Amino acid sequence: MAVLLVSSCGNPESNIITPKRQALTESVYAFGIVKAKDQYEAFTSASGPIQEIFVEEGDTVKAGSPILQVFSEREALSRENAQLSQAFADQQANQSKLRDLELATDLAKSKMINDSLLLSRQKSLWGQNIGSAVELEQRQLAYQNSKTAYESYLLRHRDLQREIEFNSKSASKNLAISRVVESDYTLRSKIDGVVFSILKEKGEMVSPQTPLAVIGSAVYFLLELQVDEYDISKVELGQLVLVTMDSFKEQVFEAKVTRIYPIMDPRSKSFTVEAVFSKNPPKLFPNLTLEANIVTKESPAALVIPRNYLWMENSVITEDGDTLPVKVGLKNFQFAEILEGVDEQTQLIQPER
Repeated sequence: MAVLLVSSCGNPESNIITPKRQALTESVYAFGIVKAKDQYEAFTSASGPIQEIFVEEGDTVKAGSPILQVFSEREALSRENAQLSQAFADQQANQSKLRDLELATDLAKSKMINDSLLLSRQKSLWGQNIGSAVELEQRQLAYQNSKTAYESYLLRHRDLQREIEFNSKSASKNLAISRVVESDYTLRSKIDGVVFSILKEKGEMVSPQTPLAVIGSAVYFLLELQVDEYDISKVELGQLVLVTMDSFKEQVFEAKVTRIYPIMDPRSKSFTVEAVFSKNPPKLFPNLTLEANIVTKESPAALVIPRNYLWMENSVITEDGDTLPVKVGLKNFQFAEILEGVDEQTQLIQPER
């Protein structure tokens, strides 16, 4: 059995302990911030100066409520031009053209009918050997001409009607597109929530890459935690999270893990984990900083010793200076669970460091 020199500073008996039974938890450290549920930075797809801001920080908004408007004279003129085109191409506004062609079609139809009657009479007379072949041919030619003219008017009427319908629909679509483009210059809330921050002022130039506001839920909050890559394998959904915040000194709040993002941030070498409070603190604000311990294992009556009484992480030193191998279970910053190797009567001393 190996023998190890131990610290002899002070009273040797003061370093002697025996393992004790107590509740022990193993946890993973994490840090992060409080976020409102559905919290997001709002962007607009437009560029230009801010023309108007419709809300103030702290205001409650509904989904679709306008937050601010970016000015664009070009888009306003484009929309007005589309309105004029739509009004010009409207079907009702072009009924006079159709009516005029319908009258011409009716006149051509009447002429065709009249020429048909005259042709019939001329054929009847020709059957009675009255009239000449030239007169008959003239009646036939007149009827063919009037029939062709009538059919031409029918085709023109159909084509004009299709043209008017197409122009009306096209102009309406262009107006709708223009309105959609112009609406991009009005930033609207995506959710029912609170405007936590307005990031720009009236008159400032903005672009699609510029965040303009921070909006989130007014009631529901979550914890966004950063967990080191070495510990992420221990974290599971539903685990208990013990939370402390500088805003609530000497208070510990409970939460539960609700989501584990499956990709690591290569810059911080950490994973993002979300949790929700079991009971919210009295008052919360987005971006409050916090520290947390995610409880990964629990033992209600573990046989434990202080961690600094372990030697090489798998041995202990008895009062006589003997080294005993032990099987270690749960560990936290203060204590280690001993599964095998010693009992509650074994007297141990702290190894020399």
